[in-house]
Amino acid sequence: MTIQLLHKKLIKKKLTISVAESCTGGLLAHNLTKLANSSKYFQMGLTTYSNQSKIKILKVNKNIISKYGAVSHECCKAMVQNLSKISNSKINVSITGIAGPGGGSKEKPVGLVYIGIKKGKTLLIKENKFKSRNRKSIQKSTVRSVIKIISKII
Repeated sequence: MTIQLLHKKLIKKKLTISVAESCTGGLLAHNLTKLANSSKYFQMGLTTYSNQSKIKILKVNKNIISKYGAVSHECCKAMVQNLSKISNSKINVSITGIAGPGGGSKEKPVGLVYIGIKKGKTLLIKENKFKSRNRKSIQKSTVRSVIKIISKII
C-alpha cells in the first residue's frame, strides 16, 4: 500500500489520524501530510524525541521509562494510549526505537523499533527488528511498516 492509496482511503472513510514519533523524527507526519487535502485526516504530529518530552507532553509515566526504557513495548503503549486522549483522532500511532548508527546494545540493538497503533478499542504494539544499520533506511522502513499496518486495519 502506498501513501497515495492510504491518503485516498482515509479521506473516503472520513478517518482522522495523529502521530507521536521518536526515532523517525517526524518522517511519518511528513509522509502523511505531503499530499494535498491531507488536512481532511491529519490532526496532529508530535516529535517526542527526548524522554522529557515523552513524560511532559505525552504524560508517559517516568517509572515506565526508568524501568523499561524509552525503547520498549511499555513506553510505546503509553505513548499511543495517551496520544489518543490528547488528539481525539480515530487512529493514533506511536513510534519509538533505535535508528542508529549508534545507541544500540545487545538487548536493544540498532533497528529495534516499536510501533503502536490504536484505532477505537483495537490496540496493537508491534516490535520490529530492522536488519539495516543505516539510520535513514530504518526510519523509512518504519514509516512503510506503519502505512502497511494502517492500510490493513481501516
